[in-house]
Amino acid sequence: MIQLDQVLTADRVYSGSFGASKKRVLQTLAERMAESLDGVTDVDLFDQLIARERLGSTGLGQGIAVPHCRLANVDRPVAALAKLDEAVDFESPDRKPVDLLFALVVPEAATEDHLNLLAAVVERFNDSSRVDTLRKARSTEELFERFIKGF
Repeated sequence: MIQLDQVLTADRVYSGSFGASKKRVLQTLAERMAESLDGVTDVDLFDQLIARERLGSTGLGQGIAVPHCRLANVDRPVAALAKLDEAVDFESPDRKPVDLLFALVVPEAATEDHLNLLAAVVERFNDSSRVDTLRKARSTEELFERFIKGF
């Protein structure tokens, strides 16, 4: 089974301002993630992330969102982690704005990997005290270490 540390690398952990709306945050995320995906444009990735959001918000609650999608021309799962300076409305069930995002892009046929990775991410975000340690990270390196090592 594929593990989170196989899909998330330190160079895809971001912190800062991503924009003031869900759409702009997803656009910025797509621009940054597309750099790691051969044959994928930021426009293609953004379109798929938005298409997934139209099915229902990927906001989990507690200020966390897990935007994800499948792409035909991706050969392996790729993830990114972002801590936003300004929380953004993601239409989460608890109506809290989102400041932590874990984005996941998987090959179109990788159904089992997709579900297993999403389950692992949700499990990591389930404990609010652990999530607080992520929010307190002072660098992307620290954020990466805390996420990968299970806080």
